[in-house]
Amino acid sequence: MAIFRSSTREVPADPPSVPRHVAIIMDGNGRWAKQRLMPRIFGHKRGVDALRETVKACDALGVRFLTVFAFSSENWRRPADEVSFLMGLFLRVLDSEIERMHERGIRLKIVGNREKFSPELVTLIETAEARTAANSGLTLSIAADYGGRWDVLHALNRLHAEHPERSGQVSEEDLVPYLAMSYAPEPDLFIRTGGEQRISNFLLWQLAYTELYFTDLLWPDFGQKAFDDAIAWYQGRERRFGRTSEQLQAVSGC
Repeated sequence: MAIFRSSTREVPADPPSVPRHVAIIMDGNGRWAKQRLMPRIFGHKRGVDALRETVKACDALGVRFLTVFAFSSENWRRPADEVSFLMGLFLRVLDSEIERMHERGIRLKIVGNREKFSPELVTLIETAEARTAANSGLTLSIAADYGGRWDVLHALNRLHAEHPERSGQVSEEDLVPYLAMSYAPEPDLFIRTGGEQRISNFLLWQLAYTELYFTDLLWPDFGQKAFDDAIAWYQGRERRFGRTSEQLQAVSGC
C-alpha cells in the first residue's frame, strides 16, 4: 500500500473501506424523550442502549477505535438535576458494563478533564481503564468533560512544563503525543445525530481530515441500519488528504 506523509500523519493512498476510527456526537436524547412526553433522563437512558448497539456494530465490522462525546465541557451549564443524573448514569454504566467489555476484549479509555468528577467516579474510571488496558479488541473512548480547545491548551501546557526549552519552537510532531487521543489514529468518519451540523468543540485537532456525516435521526433511534447507512456513505467518499483525484488514480494504478 502506498503511503503519503502529511505533517504528523501517515495516510494511505487507498484508505480501507472500513474506517479504522469512528467518532460520534450522540445528540438528541433529550428531544427524543420530549417527543414522547417523558423527562429528558429517559432519553439519556435510551441513549445508553443505542451506544451498546453501536459498539457491537463497530466490533463486528472491524472498526478499531470508537470515540463518543458523552459530556462536553459546556454541558456543565445544563440544569443541575440533569447534570447530576448524567454523572450518576455514567457511574452506574461504568460499574455495570466493565466486566462485559473486558470479556469481549474491549479496551476502555476515558478522555477529558476529571477535576470536577467525584472521587468515586475518578476511582471507577481508573479501575475500568486498568482492567481493560491489555485488551486488543475495539478501543472505546468516552469523552467526558472534554472540549477540543481544552485538549489543545492542555497539551501545550503539558509540553511546555516538560520541555520549557521548546517555548516558541513547538511543532505538530512535538504536540501530538500530549493530546488526549494520542493513542489513536485520527478519525476517518465523524457521525453526528440529531440534525445539527457542527462539531461543537469535539476533537478539533483530530477532525481536520475526517469525513463528516450528519443525520436527522435522534441518537436513541440510531440503530444498525443507520450505522450501515453511515458506513455506506463513507465508502462512497474520495479521501484525498490534500491531493488531487489524478494523483490518487496514478498511485492506485486506475
